[in-house]
Amino acid sequence: MNGSKEVVFQDFMPENVCFGCGKEHPDGLRIKSFWEGDTSVCQWQPQTKYAGWPGLLNGGVIATLIDCHCMCTAMAAAYRDEERLLDSLPEYRYATGSLNLSYKRPTPTQEIVRVEAKVIETKGRKTRLSCVLFSKEQITVEAEVVAIRVFDSSVVDNLNPFK
Repeated sequence: MNGSKEVVFQDFMPENVCFGCGKEHPDGLRIKSFWEGDTSVCQWQPQTKYAGWPGLLNGGVIATLIDCHCMCTAMAAAYRDEERLLDSLPEYRYATGSLNLSYKRPTPTQEIVRVEAKVIETKGRKTRLSCVLFSKEQITVEAEVVAIRVFDSSVVDNLNPFK
């Protein structure tokens, strides 16, 4: 369900002002994530303004790409696991529980990057994912990420997501 490239996860996140994945952020990265089989994919073109060194992508921007892509993947995976469309209720949102990055090589700003994430396991409100960032078909960053469901529109008390 929602498995075609045309279905962009972020299109189903109204009022999202996040710097990385929010359509509503005027200066944000505005990533777009979609399913390719069981892998979620994001392709994004860096700009020189996101450089850490001339010609190389800033590590914090890389972390943001991976973080936001994984949070959106966790959301989309929850809907997929429940065999629901992304615009159905209840509405879910995720936030970062942990983000562990391993930078393997520099990532150029001149090339489109490809971010791929897979769900490793889901237990309750926590989803663990693996993620890889590619540039020129080479892995430049690997990550393990934990996403925590912090909003569920069917729950009255969303202020304490660890209940």
